[in-house]
Amino acid sequence: MQNALYILTMWAVTYAVRVLPLTLIKKPIRSRFVRSFLYYVPYVTLAVMTFPAIVEATQTPLSGALALVAGIVLAYLGAGLFPVAVSCCAVVLIAEMLL
Repeated sequence: MQNALYILTMWAVTYAVRVLPLTLIKKPIRSRFVRSFLYYVPYVTLAVMTFPAIVEATQTPLSGALALVAGIVLAYLGAGLFPVAVSCCAVVLIAEMLL
């Protein structure tokens, strides 16, 4: 019975988060601040979910941190997704072998 209550609560929260904005906001959003905030929400959410996994997925957090730095540098320099991913994997492999 308690699990059903948990599931019902999760459903209600998820439904409210998705439906309330559609029903309450009928006009286009004109505030630059709100539009900017809503624009960056998916990126921040992805970063919050991905960052701990990057550091904790390796045997040592240092190798994960090195791969993260390498990935950021390569992405900043304009490398595509596949080269960045392969390079990060190589950095982790080399760091794990050396540490």
